[in-house]
Amino acid sequence: MLASLLAGLGLGLSLIVAIGAQNLFVLRQGLRRESVVLVAAICAASDAILIVVGVSGLGALLAAAPWLIEAVRWAGAVFLVSYGLLAARRAWRPSGQTLATVDEDRPTAPHANGSGTATRTRRSRTAVALTCLALTWLNPHVYLDTVFLLGAVATTHGDLRWWFAAGAVLGSVLWFFGLATGARYLSRWLSTPRAWRILDAAIAIMMIALGISLVLPH
Repeated sequence: MLASLLAGLGLGLSLIVAIGAQNLFVLRQGLRRESVVLVAAICAASDAILIVVGVSGLGALLAAAPWLIEAVRWAGAVFLVSYGLLAARRAWRPSGQTLATVDEDRPTAPHANGSGTATRTRRSRTAVALTCLALTWLNPHVYLDTVFLLGAVATTHGDLRWWFAAGAVLGSVLWFFGLATGARYLSRWLSTPRAWRILDAAIAIMMIALGISLVLPH
């Protein structure tokens, strides 16, 4: 039982730790201290759903519909390139942003125009949530790795496959919450607008490169 749990934890972490669009987004939100818990929860919950799909055997059904993965691949490429271009725009024409001083996951005290601020916060969180969902579910690699690969390896554990799945889910929870909440310790290096321009430029390059790589022949 413990061996299957640790095997799932190890493989799950090995698949998600690599730098990718989702991790870059989580890192940026963590650095800005904006909707940190929301982003980490969406990523971890999405991984849990995909892991359950793979381990339950539904991944085999998805494999029978290659057109679905193809559609996700092109949609993901368009989204990643678009997101990368927005990051490039922020780097080219910065708004003078530095690290956020208020954690949006904590309630703020009401004031005169509290309703307007609350509306803007809800809209901001909605935009963050939708972006996070798109970066997660429009990435074809998440299906290949989390659903097919993890699902295939889980079958080798027989009746203990759900302990393997639990380990993989635990790995996702530890990674995403650790990345999102631990990013704030990098604040000393990202306390100036120039540092954010460099970060956004790096994100732009990575996102556009990842988007292009999705549609290039392998």
